[in-house]
Amino acid sequence: MSSTSLIAILVAFAAYLLFMIVIGVWSMNKTKSTEDYFLGGRGLSGWVAALSAQASDMSGWLLMGLPGSIYALGTGQAWRAVGLFLGTVCNWLLISKRLRRYTIIANNSMTLPEFFENRFHDKKKILLTISSGVIVIFFLVYTASALASGGKLFNTVFGVDYHIALAIGAAVILTYTFLGGFLAVCTTDFIQGLLMLVGLLIVPIVAYAFIGGDFYNNIVASNVAGGYDDYMSLFSNGGKPYKAIDIISQLAWGLGYCGMPHILVRFMAIRDEKELKKSSAVAIVWVTLSLTAACFIGVIGRAYFAADVLKDSESVFIKMIEKVFTEHVPVPFIGGIFLCGILAAIMSTADSQLLVCASSVSKDIYKNIVKPDASDKKVLRVSRITVIVVALLAFIIAWDPESSIMNLVSDAWAGLGSAFGPIVVMSLFWKRTNLPGAVAGILSGGITVIVWDYLPLIGGKTIYAATGIYSLLVGFFLSLIFIVVVSLCTKAPDDSILEEFEKSKKAI
Repeated sequence: MSSTSLIAILVAFAAYLLFMIVIGVWSMNKTKSTEDYFLGGRGLSGWVAALSAQASDMSGWLLMGLPGSIYALGTGQAWRAVGLFLGTVCNWLLISKRLRRYTIIANNSMTLPEFFENRFHDKKKILLTISSGVIVIFFLVYTASALASGGKLFNTVFGVDYHIALAIGAAVILTYTFLGGFLAVCTTDFIQGLLMLVGLLIVPIVAYAFIGGDFYNNIVASNVAGGYDDYMSLFSNGGKPYKAIDIISQLAWGLGYCGMPHILVRFMAIRDEKELKKSSAVAIVWVTLSLTAACFIGVIGRAYFAADVLKDSESVFIKMIEKVFTEHVPVPFIGGIFLCGILAAIMSTADSQLLVCASSVSKDIYKNIVKPDASDKKVLRVSRITVIVVALLAFIIAWDPESSIMNLVSDAWAGLGSAFGPIVVMSLFWKRTNLPGAVAGILSGGITVIVWDYLPLIGGKTIYAATGIYSLLVGFFLSLIFIVVVSLCTKAPDDSILEEFEKSKKAI
């Protein structure tokens, strides 16, 4: 890449990052209370809520992890995208409306742990403590994946040392999240969601135009395992036939949606139920287009770089943008804007994760457990300190330049989905769910993922490495079983809890 092209891309990045910080400063002036900082005063419009939720959900995984896995192993990796699409649809159509109503009824809950506490009238704050701990543990890993994505982006584009690149990305995300809270996060996520979608749709189409009729020959020339037919088959993975359990494990990614605090909080913050209907439609269209385009990037990238197969498959979209807009369509500034789309995906997730961690520590632990009489001003101060601390810890986790974005996201997604997904569903739709059942469900789900993914119990390997079964699939259903069995074996919920449950089913 020429020095002129590099400067043009650098200018695009600088303008974009400065714009994000300006939004943070603007949002800070509108953030007067903890409800403003954590939920934007429950005033999100449908469009902002939808694009913010989806942008914060997909992260660098959408533009780097998913295309990279398909580039390396073939279209069989798209089953994960299918699972995520189904999960998104179910989350918006089944969970969003009931959760928004119930959080208002449950003493205007502002965080997921606070909702659990109020939903089950947990006066001893057991659920609050456990769920806050789960959020901090798994969101540290999730935030680290976003920071690692940013480090790889800056390293690949500018040749900056990975660790310096990691620090730059973390500093910008930290700045606007620290200043503006939820409003800043959602406003920037809205812009980032649009930028991500435009980049996902345009770049692969342009790249394909320059491949022309050589697509088949280029795929074959790239030496894909198993040849063209296996590479393009949904039932082949890296040249080997898919087992049924492999497909089920990839589809199981969709189960995680109903347990993601950074997505669920958007449902809680939407202005009203009319806006919620609009949000659902926008979000489903966005995720359909973006997941489909991300899969095409991996396949088209394999043909586009047939003469020079990439060593780092997760950089395929970055390299595609660079080549298209410096060689074929020499407008490097536009290329820089599309590269900002990748940065947008990274930042839109990391900022949400930082904010959820901050809310868990400051609102759920500090305000509700340690110091109940703390003022709003004090809680806001603790929140901002927490944002800094969590960012630093995630920075340390992401320090290794060999960190796999896909693996980090996979572990965090499984942990949060298994711990919170089942109890969110059951608390909204099964009135017999009680406090002991909720505690058992969160603990069993979270612990299952830790044991499954991190402890070498089978011949020096983790259970996941030995079986290939995704921990979310096991953890989610094990948590469901614990919730049902423990709830039925212990005292039924009080009448006041049942009354609130029935009220949540009616329109507000």
